[in-house]
Formats: sequence, C-alpha cells, structure tokens
Amino acid sequence: MRQQKERVEVMPDHGSPSVRRRRLAAELKRLREERNLTGDDVARRLRWSTSKVSRIENSRTGIKPADLGKLLAIYGISGGHKDELLDLAREPRRKGWWEAYSDVLPEWYAGYVIIESEAESISCWSPEIVTGLLQTKDYARAVSDTQASSASSPGEVSRRVQARLRRQHILTGDDPIRGTFVLDESVLLRRQGSAATMAGQLARLLELGNQPNITIVVLPLASASHPVATGGSFLLLQFPPVPGIGPASDVVYIEQYAKSALYVEDESETYQYRLAFERLVAASLSEAESAALIERTRREVWS
Repeated sequence: MRQQKERVEVMPDHGSPSVRRRRLAAELKRLREERNLTGDDVARRLRWSTSKVSRIENSRTGIKPADLGKLLAIYGISGGHKDELLDLAREPRRKGWWEAYSDVLPEWYAGYVIIESEAESISCWSPEIVTGLLQTKDYARAVSDTQASSASSPGEVSRRVQARLRRQHILTGDDPIRGTFVLDESVLLRRQGSAATMAGQLARLLELGNQPNITIVVLPLASASHPVATGGSFLLLQFPPVPGIGPASDVVYIEQYAKSALYVEDESETYQYRLAFERLVAASLSEAESAALIERTRREVWS
C-alpha cells in the first residue's frame, strides 16, 4: 500500500483529526490510486473542486456519509468494506475528559490528547525536562510557571497542571497502554522548582518504573556518542489496527515552542524516528542501572 506523505504543522486554531479519520483519508487515497484516477478525475466526475478531494485525502476536512457514498460508487466499493468505511465517516464526536479543560487547553494540544488516547503504545525521548506523562504535580507546576505567559492567572495555570495529571491515566488507569521513556541524564540534574520538588519527581520516576507497562531508562552524559545529537524531544505513537482496514500508521508528535505542534506521518520518516528511538534505548543504561542512577541523583543532589 502506498503511504500518504504528510508533515503537518498544526497551529492553535486547527486541532487534529482522530486516528480513525486519518486512516479513512489514507484508505480513500489508496482506493483512488489503485484505480489510476487523479484527484482531477474524481473532482470532474463528482463536480467537486480538486481542492475538496485533496482536503479529504489529507484529513484537512472530514467527509459526510453522503459524499463518501458517491466516492465509493466511483471506486466500485460495496458490501462489507463499504459499510466499514461509512462507519468511520459517521464516527461520533468523541467526548473525553479533556473537554472539561477546554478553557485552558489550546486546540492544537487537545487534538494531540485525542490522538494519544487512541494509541496502544508510546515511545518518548526527553532531553530537556521530564515529559508530562511522568510529572508530579509540583514538578508540573514548576514547569507550567516557567512556560506560562504573564497573562495567565494562577487559576489557569492550576487547571493546566490538573489536565496534565489527568492525561497520565493512559499509563496508570484501567487498561493502561505501554510506555517506554528515555530521559537524558541532564533532565535529572536540571532544577525545576525546589530541591524537594526534584527529589519528589525522581522518586516518582522510580515508582512508575516499577509498573509492568512502563519502562524508564536514562541516557548517561558519559555516553561515548549521542545517538540523535541533532534532534529534540519527540513522541512516537503506535495504534491498534482499524477494523476492516488494517494497521494504522505510526504518528510522531513534536511539540514546538511557538505554541504549535508538528505531526510526522510519512512511513519512511516515522520509521527513521523509530530507528532513532531504538538507538537511544540501546545507548542508555539498563532499567536497573537507570533506577540506581535516579536514586543516587535524588539522594546526593536533591535531598
């Protein structure tokens, strides 16, 4: 199957479609290409604009079931496969815990949380701070205080922290997903808040690392070479197959400083991130060695 190449910068007012909608868009593109049709061909037959076809296939917009039916008629799709695709188009708007925080979560971030909630595993490289999925309340507050604009009220900052802690339920709640985290050793030494905050955060890492679904390892500063010396933090998300369609493509999420996020979805690019993450894990200390380093740093630096 040809993969859709897409590297999308998502700004605050756009959000992000769910994995199911992305997968439907990719399947529609595959069906068109399989029949040697161009976007212009489809647009002419349906009396649509070519840009409408492009927006649908690139998940820039959803597609109504009636329009999807017309597309599938052109592609000669019927029976069970047609029903499965129509079910994807009729996917109801998900109501999740994040909606309670819509007043303080930017839309681009809420869009990521929706995608993350559909993942079956997450791999995270953190070279600067402890990632939000592993943060304590005090550490999250210290990071939020640093990042918050002067216009943010204490109440807004507090609710952002609450949302960050609620997000952690994908790792610690019922039916948790698998999480693998690589922390640069400098993260253990870079102060956020008070010494007590750092000691509590490192103790939390040790606690989470004991959970069967969570792996936490540390890339030591003394490492002979850096596996991804030119890259910043990233999260690699993997998803369960979509019924009736098959495997869902990986998604790499890169949060950017200027209130935006980058999604990498092209298979060749996400594969490079997967290889990079595997190199990071290989160059890191073992889980036991990492836990010993975290405990030693907690005791000797932050106690």
